[in-house]
Amino acid sequence: MDAIVGKNFKAWRMKIGYSQEEIANFLGITRENISYFENGERDIPIKHLEKISDLFGIEPDLLFNEDMSVQDAEMAFAFRNEESTSNETMENISRFKRIVQNYLMMKRKIDATN
Repeated sequence: MDAIVGKNFKAWRMKIGYSQEEIANFLGITRENISYFENGERDIPIKHLEKISDLFGIEPDLLFNEDMSVQDAEMAFAFRNEESTSNETMENISRFKRIVQNYLMMKRKIDATN
């Protein structure tokens, strides 16, 4: 499972345009740990999975999905970061994407009941 999560994490990080160093700084860990995560050599702690999924604007369980067609479909809507981003900006992006995800989840539930 670590290999799947690591592969998906790396694919999302690269698609959005963050370096390992930027993600490491955002999470408050070393760049080497990001490499270990991406190579499936270490588990990604839940607290980091949650922050990463917020930053990427995805649900955490998507990182565990082995089906590349699901990943590709979700990545089609990802916005790419074109320049180096400060930690403060990354925190703001993460919060905003979490708000959007929560809104979409509530909307789906409301639509399902109507």
